[in-house]
Amino acid sequence: MFTIDTETGFSDVVLINAAYGLGETVVQGAVNPDEYYVFKPLLRSSFRPILEKRVGEKKIKIIYSHEGNKPVKTVAVPKEDRSRLVLSEDEVLTLARWGMLIEDYYTKKSEKYTPMDIEWAKDGVLNKLFIVQARPETIHAQADRTVIQKYVLNQKGTKLIVKGSAVGERIGQGKAHVIKDVHNMKEFREGEVLITDITDPDWVPIMKIASAIVTNRGGRSSHAAIVSRELGLPAVVGTNNATERIKTGQQVTVSCAEGEIGHVYEGILKYGIEKIDLKKLPKTKTKVMINIGTPDEAFRASHLPAQGVGLAREEFIINDYIKVHPLALVNYKTIKDPHVKRQIDELTKGYKDKQQFFIGKLAEGMATIAAAFYPKDVIIRFSDFKSNEYANLIGGQFFEPKEENPMIGWRGASRYYSEQFKAAFALECRAVLKVREEMGLTNLKVMIPMCRTIEEGRNVLREMELNGLKQGKNGLEVYVMCEVPSNVILAEEFCKLFDGFSIGSNDLTQFTLGVDRDSALVSHVFDERNEAVKKMIAKVIKTAKKNKRKIGICGQAPSDYPEFAEFLVECGIDSISLNPDALIKTILIVDRKERQMGKG
Repeated sequence: MFTIDTETGFSDVVLINAAYGLGETVVQGAVNPDEYYVFKPLLRSSFRPILEKRVGEKKIKIIYSHEGNKPVKTVAVPKEDRSRLVLSEDEVLTLARWGMLIEDYYTKKSEKYTPMDIEWAKDGVLNKLFIVQARPETIHAQADRTVIQKYVLNQKGTKLIVKGSAVGERIGQGKAHVIKDVHNMKEFREGEVLITDITDPDWVPIMKIASAIVTNRGGRSSHAAIVSRELGLPAVVGTNNATERIKTGQQVTVSCAEGEIGHVYEGILKYGIEKIDLKKLPKTKTKVMINIGTPDEAFRASHLPAQGVGLAREEFIINDYIKVHPLALVNYKTIKDPHVKRQIDELTKGYKDKQQFFIGKLAEGMATIAAAFYPKDVIIRFSDFKSNEYANLIGGQFFEPKEENPMIGWRGASRYYSEQFKAAFALECRAVLKVREEMGLTNLKVMIPMCRTIEEGRNVLREMELNGLKQGKNGLEVYVMCEVPSNVILAEEFCKLFDGFSIGSNDLTQFTLGVDRDSALVSHVFDERNEAVKKMIAKVIKTAKKNKRKIGICGQAPSDYPEFAEFLVECGIDSISLNPDALIKTILIVDRKERQMGKG
């Protein structure tokens, strides 16, 4: 158990690893353990802030032996136990609270923040939890969070060889050297990339001279991962087959700079290192926020000087973590296709109720993003898949129509209150409710996309309330996307329904200019800087400000065009939300413009 996120240094979580049998399998990296993330700021409340529960493979366990003179033996874990979580929620919360008590003690003793690396055990006879070791975590505790050092892969690999769990955020490269036995260590040369099955303390001498490390087995609390962090090396662990796929002498690039998944590419790829001193960044009156795709990005992005999340997309969570069409879970018993049923059964192992799988996974994804930026606003947009995109989810072909032009078809608000989809929308509402009321993350706000008419807005708010999400309850704010001309033309009426707007400049440009944004044939016409689009934006900002409603933008335009960001500041927009890589430069642009206008 760590009282800090070991990969990103995010200090507001407790990370717990769990596996069956003696703990040596976890330390050695012989198994991929279960992982649990718990949010510390709300842990001492009545809430249950478990952000994530991830089932590990846990194929083997070490148990006590009474055979001969060997004290322990390694045995296989039964298949039904591998697919279920080791700990109950109550046990997770108990361990996390103990972790905080230990962290508090050491922090007080040393008079500085001291995150902890703790080992725990559960006695199988007494059915009780114990703390068996505690020591300060030293890697992230000493890190300077006022300077951001960002590794950026500037060249995409033509061939991905293997992937696994990323350790750290760096990039390393060199000649690969496959070593399967510790007795062959003397063959390893400084600067090479170590490729092996698993490491233990005997491997440390060559780990110290490696440029990167790749292993077949092990999780993010394995020996290879812990030592790599201490040495500041990029490592990709748990690849399963790196020693077979990678050949000695092969030139490789090991990238941990692309999120939670680490990649090993063929060849020496170009990369850069950016250093940013956060202490020198100005404070702007216009909020500069970020857009978040997947929860994997959230803890890393939390160190950035963003004033919240202006757009978190449900589609990424559904696509990456759930993979199943919500109606396939609601109507599971009616599905006749055995292949689809097997896929759903495999994904929903450990869930008696298939719908709870969707609610739980979606809630975990949203909660992770909300926790990363707590107590700043995090605006989650309800699902905005088009029918062709929904059809690509498992079981989706049974519930989706074939539309000639899905971009202007059955998407966003029109789905949520329809008889065909409202049962699926209910799952989204229940996930938001879980995050806000069970976990306590009330900084999560919601946003409705593609709301074409006032009547649609009323219908969606009614459906939300039927599912427990009442606007205003516990401070729940409901925003609407401004992405069709009717949102601008009827802005006064939309102001009476919603707490604010977020301008989607891509769709607003598409519908204002009548240009299919996916068509290469007319791409030269698509331009957010077109005067017609700018007039629409200026008008809706003016109306929102007049009616004391919040208004921001979450489209790509201010990231791509500095002059567009300046235009938005001139109009008096409240917030600009963009991709993390454009945050720093946009803060500087906004600050310069505010100073010119006398706002700085």
